[in-house]
Amino acid sequence: MVCFRLSPVPGSGLLMLCLVLGAVSSYALELNLTNSEKATCLYAKWQMNFTIRYETTNNSHKTVPISDFGAATYNGSFCGDDHKDPQIVMQFGSGFSWIVNFAKESSNYLIDSISFSYNTSDNTTFPDAKKKGVLTVNDSVGFQVPLNDIFRCNSLSALEKDNVVQHYWDVHVQAFVQNGTVSTKEFLCDKDKTLTTTVPVIPTSVPSPTTTPTPKEKPETGSYSVTSSNGTCLLANMGLQLNITQDKVASVININPNTTNATGNCHSKTALLRLSGSNIKYLDFVFAVKNDNRFYLKEVNVSVYLVNGSVFSIANNNLSYWDAPLGSSYMCNKEQTVSVSGAFQINTFNLRVQPFSVMEGKYSTAQECSLDDDTILIPIIVGAGLSGLIIVIVIAYLIGRRKSYAGYQTL
Repeated sequence: MVCFRLSPVPGSGLLMLCLVLGAVSSYALELNLTNSEKATCLYAKWQMNFTIRYETTNNSHKTVPISDFGAATYNGSFCGDDHKDPQIVMQFGSGFSWIVNFAKESSNYLIDSISFSYNTSDNTTFPDAKKKGVLTVNDSVGFQVPLNDIFRCNSLSALEKDNVVQHYWDVHVQAFVQNGTVSTKEFLCDKDKTLTTTVPVIPTSVPSPTTTPTPKEKPETGSYSVTSSNGTCLLANMGLQLNITQDKVASVININPNTTNATGNCHSKTALLRLSGSNIKYLDFVFAVKNDNRFYLKEVNVSVYLVNGSVFSIANNNLSYWDAPLGSSYMCNKEQTVSVSGAFQINTFNLRVQPFSVMEGKYSTAQECSLDDDTILIPIIVGAGLSGLIIVIVIAYLIGRRKSYAGYQTL
């Protein structure tokens, strides 16, 4: 845990921010706001990421993932007083700001609204953006929490409005903290209530098992690409099969490449492939560079419509799959599984991806996955054959010696 003590915020006393640094720029943000008496007045701990879709000068669209909050500041965060309600105000990156507004109603407090602003004038983050300037998205939340309870929502929540998708999970927040002590009494969001509800065990009944989906055929392989102002910057060939478990019901969805659209963007350190279709709101594959010489699949975000009409959404920005050197592609023809969570896995078939250093729209030399590498079988087969031959020779020798002993008679 790395802690930063920031300068006093006017009207709110000292602000203490702790960032729990995870692997691959995955941050759990923790904020402990104190008043002039150095007593905690607002506490929050959460994880989040953003996906922004914008129009380019050539009338196409690009999508940008935002998940690095390592240099965040909290200037303007406020405990609240008789004239103004509490706020969390966060600044990060180049021109991003995020504000959470709280309110108080009799014996409850509200997580009232969330405001997110971004600046498309930043050509590094938003190359070729058609509309320049600061854009703001306001979302009404309206979570009502009893005073002196801490709100908890470990489940994934999504807000989608005006081409911005906000994901939140592992959320713990309490405004209007009483007597400087954060409460241990939790008020759960509806999704967490479902996850933690225990069903009484009745001896005469048999608990219903998770339904097993009907096995599906191997999905069709699709070819996808992302272009930038310099031409094709990302290539992907793959058959995709989504395995989803929600409310003990398992579903298998094969992605049809003929009805699937591909968008995305490419930067020097990150690249995004977003797939969407009739039953897929979005399926994001986010790639990143590590050690300046290799790339890997860092993040998957998904939101799909299920047959019962519900929407399944989940995100994980702490993955490590499809690792290969920069300047090459990653290939795995055999079936491979990307485990995003316990409830969501992706089976890939005939996979080949290159998210960086694409030259003339063609794949570079591929690094094959271990599943495709049959060369290791050759020494195993040769070794097994030699071992078998040695065993046969030893057995023949022992039999020969036994016969020679039997041929001698006692004089």
